Amino acid sequence: MSILLRRWRLPYLALLAVVALLLSASSLEAYRLGGGTRPWEPFLWEFSSVAVIGVLALGLHALVGALRGRPWPRQLAAHALALPAFSLAHIGGMFGLRLLVYGLVGVGYRPDDLPTLLVFEGGKDAVTYISFCLISRGIWMARAAAQGAQELDRARRELAEARLARLADQVQPHFLFNTLNLISSVMYEDVARADRLLCRLADLLRQTLAAQQRVEHTVHEELALVQPFLELMQARFGPERLVVQIDADAAARECRLPALLLLAPVENAVKHDVARHRGRVTVSVRAERVGDRLRLVVSNHGDTAVPEAAPDPDGGLGLRNLRERLQGRYGDAATLAFGPDGGGMTLRVELPCAC
Repeated sequence: MSILLRRWRLPYLALLAVVALLLSASSLEAYRLGGGTRPWEPFLWEFSSVAVIGVLALGLHALVGALRGRPWPRQLAAHALALPAFSLAHIGGMFGLRLLVYGLVGVGYRPDDLPTLLVFEGGKDAVTYISFCLISRGIWMARAAAQGAQELDRARRELAEARLARLADQVQPHFLFNTLNLISSVMYEDVARADRLLCRLADLLRQTLAAQQRVEHTVHEELALVQPFLELMQARFGPERLVVQIDADAAARECRLPALLLLAPVENAVKHDVARHRGRVTVSVRAERVGDRLRLVVSNHGDTAVPEAAPDPDGGLGLRNLRERLQGRYGDAATLAFGPDGGGMTLRVELPCAC
C-alpha cells in the first residue's frame, strides 16, 4: 500500500485538484446567480469537501482490499458500519476546515442545522461511498489480474527453463554412452589406442560439463567441443573412412547459442551415416551469419551412392531433442530442416544471432 501511495501520490493529488476545480467552477456560477459577493467561498466549499473525501477514499480502498475473499454477508455488514462512519467523518472534516478558514479571514459562517446536514450530505455521501467501493474493487481486481499474469509468466519461464535444462541433460549421457561403446570396440584390439581415446574423452567431458553450467555460449566455444569429438571419431574409424571439415566465419563465431546444440547432429552424422557407409564419408560443419540470423549446416556425403542401411528420416533421439530445445528456447524464430542431400543427409538450422 505504501509503495502504491508513493508511486501514485502526485497523480492522485492532481486528480483531486482537477475535480475540485471543476466542481468549484460549477458552484461559482450558481453562487453568483444567488447573489453571492465572495467568489472564493465556492472554492472553499468544494476543495474542503474533495480534500476530506480524498483522504477517506484511501482508507476505503484499504478496507475493500482487506475484505476481498471474505463471505458476502460479512462484507455487507462491514460496509453497513463503514458507510455512516464515512459520512460522519466527511461532514466533520469538511465543516471543520470551513470553520477554520472562515475564522482566519474573520468572516461569519453558519452551516445548516445537524439534521439537515445529515440528510443532505448523508445522501450524497452514500452515492460517493458506493461509487468509490465499485472503483476500488475494480482496481483491486485489475491489480490481482496483473499479479496473476506475472505469476503465470514467471511459472511459464521457470517451466521452460526446467524443460530446457532437462533436454540439455539428455545430450551428455547420450553422447557419453555412444562414445564409450565406440571405444570399447577397439579396447581389445589396441590397448594403447583405447587409452588415448579414453584420455581424450575425459578432456572432452570436462569441457562439456563446463559448457552445461553456462547454459549458452558462442559458436566458437561450441566448435571447440565438436572438433575434439570428431577427432575421437576419426581415431575410431580412421582418417581414410572419416573426413572432417569445419568452417565458420568470424561473425558467426561470435553468435551465442544453447550449449551442446551441435553435438547431437554431429554424432548422428557419424553414428547413423559414417558407420553405415562402406567407403569414405565427409562430415562437414558450417556456420555463417546472414544479417541478424545464424545459419548452421551439418552434412555428410559418402563416396558410395547408397549406404548399407537407410538413415532415420527423423534424425533419431538426438535431433528430436534438438527440435524441442530450439522450440523451447526460440519458438517460431528458429527453423530446422533435415533430409537427404545427394549421397548423404543434411541438417540446416537457422536461429537469431545474439552476441
